Amino acid sequence: MWINEKLRRVPSAINDSANRRTFLRQTAKGSVAVACGASLRSQLLMAARQEGGHPLAPVPSHFPAGAQNLIIVNLTGGLSHIDSFDYKPRLQADHGKTLDWRGRPFFVNASPFKFSPRGENNLMVSELFPHLGNIVDDLAIIRSMYNDHISHGQATLSMHCGLTTIPMPSLGSWISYGLGTQNLDLPPFVVLAAKLPYMGNQVWDSSFLPAYHTGTRLIPGNDPVPYLKSPIESVSLRALEQAMLQKMNQRHLKDSQLDPQLRARMSTFATAAGMMKLAPQVLDVHSETRETLADFGIGSGDNQSIAWQLLAARRLVENGVRVVEVVHTGSGANWDSHGDMQHHRQRANDLDRPLAALILDLKKRGLLEETLVVICTEFGRAPAGTKNEKGRNHHNSAFTCMLAGGGVRAGAIYGKSDEYGNLVAENMVHVHDLHATILHLMGLDHERLTYRFGGRDFRLTDVHGQVVKQILT
Repeated sequence: MWINEKLRRVPSAINDSANRRTFLRQTAKGSVAVACGASLRSQLLMAARQEGGHPLAPVPSHFPAGAQNLIIVNLTGGLSHIDSFDYKPRLQADHGKTLDWRGRPFFVNASPFKFSPRGENNLMVSELFPHLGNIVDDLAIIRSMYNDHISHGQATLSMHCGLTTIPMPSLGSWISYGLGTQNLDLPPFVVLAAKLPYMGNQVWDSSFLPAYHTGTRLIPGNDPVPYLKSPIESVSLRALEQAMLQKMNQRHLKDSQLDPQLRARMSTFATAAGMMKLAPQVLDVHSETRETLADFGIGSGDNQSIAWQLLAARRLVENGVRVVEVVHTGSGANWDSHGDMQHHRQRANDLDRPLAALILDLKKRGLLEETLVVICTEFGRAPAGTKNEKGRNHHNSAFTCMLAGGGVRAGAIYGKSDEYGNLVAENMVHVHDLHATILHLMGLDHERLTYRFGGRDFRLTDVHGQVVKQILT
């Protein structure tokens, strides 16, 4: 009972009487806190066992979880379902035909890619994904997804935050809030993003949840965490500065109750210091075996590719990071293939091998059972458009997402779109349902994981969402 109340009734970051200026000041402090601080992991872990201890200390889940960690692979721009994992023979047969669609001409455009049966279920998989086709029996594929908006920004917000209109706390932030972290020296929620996705950092923001649940963005390259560099080069002087700051903070925490956010800022100081020490080691994927690097397709000196990011994601969860999101914007462009579907070929060529390698690597290490991998996109692409059109437009009425590991039933194929891939024909799965399912696999009841703000209880799924039990083990 105490656990449930703790999850329901964690005090708001801002009470009803707090004004906008106070909110902005407190949020800014929480953000700046990531840039400096002292490593107090042992003391914080001890304090975490006491009431009022470290705010990111692990919290028991609502029920036994299928997964302890989550890796989200975000294919920003819109992966075409009908050119990847949702083969439509009728689409191929009726290429060029004109059909009436709500009083307007509907020019059917076939897929330019070949499909072949893969796995025990003989699932038809596009030539774009030969490596994922090899492991299709390890995936659960939902082919009846739909979203509420057809524009990138709003659909991306929905996929991350549950609503199309207002930037709410992100999925990763909710999981950080609900479960805490397994390593206080690293952030609970990390985002690997070479480029910003649609809506920028709003998609990993904690919104009204405490600022320390916000995703920490790492930028692939030579300096993934540049804001953690200390202006003080001397290790001994830096340690002295951190010790003095910690002493002052402890005194203020003891003597004053005027700043309820101080404990949170102290925790982010410590996390930042831990990152300064651990992040370079964790992100050094070249310490992996030659075999592992070859499996992912990582060459000498590579510290930017999607292959590097996916292997870094495995190393982050292996070191206790609760949620890692990898934003695949592609090399030079994202998945928004309006002009020519052949652009999907390069995006897939970048992603297919390392993504399959990630799942196989987790499986080989015994980590897939406790790590949920979610491969998602904000919407699909339209099966028709203007006559002889080479590209495809946005399509939110039917698309595909995939999951693996962490309590997911391997080989499951759920839902069905119509004969053209235009509308969901069976077992509709809204984004709210996907979120409810992910939270369930992490041991969280989406209806009980709430946060009181502005006089009402909020949750990721608002007043919606059903767990897709058919894809669970």
